[in-house]
Amino acid sequence: MPEAYIVDAIRTPIGKKNGALAGVHPIDLGAHILKSLVDRTGIDASDVDDVVFGCVDAIGGQAGNIARMSWLAAGLPQHVPGVTVDRQCGSSQQAIQFGAQAILSGTADLIIAGGVQNMSQIPISAAMIVGKEYGFTTPSAESVGWTERYGDQEVSQFKGAEMIADKWDISREDLEKWALQSHERAKAAIAAGRFDNEIVPLGDATVDEGPRETSLEKMAGLNVLTEGGKMTAAVASQISDGASALLLASEEAVAKHGLKPRARIHHMSARGDDPIFMLSAPIPATQHALEKTGLTIDDIDVVEINEAFAPVVLAWIKEIGADPAKVNVNGGAIALGHPLGATGTKLMATLLNELERTGGRYGLLTICEGGGTANVTIIERIEQ
Repeated sequence: MPEAYIVDAIRTPIGKKNGALAGVHPIDLGAHILKSLVDRTGIDASDVDDVVFGCVDAIGGQAGNIARMSWLAAGLPQHVPGVTVDRQCGSSQQAIQFGAQAILSGTADLIIAGGVQNMSQIPISAAMIVGKEYGFTTPSAESVGWTERYGDQEVSQFKGAEMIADKWDISREDLEKWALQSHERAKAAIAAGRFDNEIVPLGDATVDEGPRETSLEKMAGLNVLTEGGKMTAAVASQISDGASALLLASEEAVAKHGLKPRARIHHMSARGDDPIFMLSAPIPATQHALEKTGLTIDDIDVVEINEAFAPVVLAWIKEIGADPAKVNVNGGAIALGHPLGATGTKLMATLLNELERTGGRYGLLTICEGGGTANVTIIERIEQ
């Protein structure tokens, strides 16, 4: 069987809303991470077969195929193409999977997969907001087929998070305890230098800006996001800016270019769930991945599951039976931020480094996505 290897994975620091990266053009954010990856791996950029980037809300500075635009803005060879992927919050995780599939099929040898998002400049759902200004409906509004199947129910990540918390009997206190732990783990990881190998500074941005001093008492005093609900800003992911990328290589490319792979892609898949719940798909997606691989959750040494909202992670832990001590051990998006299109490869960089730090074998990445889907990628660390 052919293999798809991860040679290296890097990211920018994650900037908070209106923070150190807010003024950087999205294309330049992407260009910085691409140039940094080429320089760090020492590859000849002319040998790259394709650049696959995730990005959500591709309007304004993020429009026009930002994968291709970022590559060109970095001054890299113009014969190398690029393509932009939108699987909502899992866009750059899907970029990894598309890139690996190209390598496994034998149609490519070197792929750069990554993502970029500047949410300070282009807010979440900006494409729909602008569309409404021009008289267009939202994707699900007034669709005959959608209405026949799902009625006129509200489609909202906030509603989905509340529904998950209710279905899995997760209290507000449970949510806030997880959120506090996310901040504490993130601050400890930063202090210990655990992100140093994956972060490429950009200007004044040298460290993740999201983690903050908080407490259960402070969280308890916040207003809920929906009347009668449990969700507050404290248990949700942060609005963030950033870029991330990794280099995927075939066995032939590893030998030809003298590369030293750090991990191999062991499994990749995606599954869907109820789009009204929206955020619950990591559960069936993980069940499917474990069944396909013959692994159990106990075989997984490190898990990165995106903390879009705390109930996403807590429901997943309950349903899958995972050890919480293995999940988001260096904090998650509640503390570190969620730069939408860049999150997948950002989390993969963290997963890879944590496997190496702890000597683990298997790492699992999963992200809930708009529309009620989720990707699962399992990697296997290569002994150095």
